[in-house]
Amino acid sequence: MNSYTTIEGRTQAEIIEKKSRFIASLAHVETEDAALGFLEEIRTANRMARHNVYAYVLREGGAGAVGRVRYSDDGEPQKTAGLPTLEAIQHAGLTDVACVVTRYFGGVLLGTGGLVRAYTQATQAAIEAAQIVVVSRCVDIRVRTPYALYEQTARLADDCGAKTLDTSYAEDVTITLRMLDGTQEPLLAKLTELFRGKEDVLVSGPVEAAF
Repeated sequence: MNSYTTIEGRTQAEIIEKKSRFIASLAHVETEDAALGFLEEIRTANRMARHNVYAYVLREGGAGAVGRVRYSDDGEPQKTAGLPTLEAIQHAGLTDVACVVTRYFGGVLLGTGGLVRAYTQATQAAIEAAQIVVVSRCVDIRVRTPYALYEQTARLADDCGAKTLDTSYAEDVTITLRMLDGTQEPLLAKLTELFRGKEDVLVSGPVEAAF
């Protein structure tokens, strides 16, 4: 798989433009059902809002790096709301993301240019507040080491580009590492040398994970 950029969990941001409130809700989603479920959740929570504009970008459902892209103006003038929301997501390079921008009308018309700016800025604010991660094809490596070799093991892992996920201390030390798939062989060879062929190492199958 190719690496891709997304967000962790959910985030929300709000801007006010000429008395109208624009509340952008951003979520990590991996399927169209999840994106539509998130949209319905936001709509239900904001029944009194004038508009719940949305856009989402998914890897599933098509060829290439981006599989499915959808947006809706939800009653705003055409291409003044959903499209700017979508373009803000795409400009940030995000996928597997859904954004719903809820507008509570403040009584002042913004015009097409004002609407485009407001929906863009609200979405950008939510993106800036999000925890952005790069997801790659990885392997997890569990290494069990005696205390006498713990520091050397940790140093080898760091030198080879591994990230430490967990360290537990019992009779021996167990370290759980994560590496990009395909980069683990030099570390495994060095561990074999360090432990003189008696290493206690377990390598997982490939997983998609933040790295």
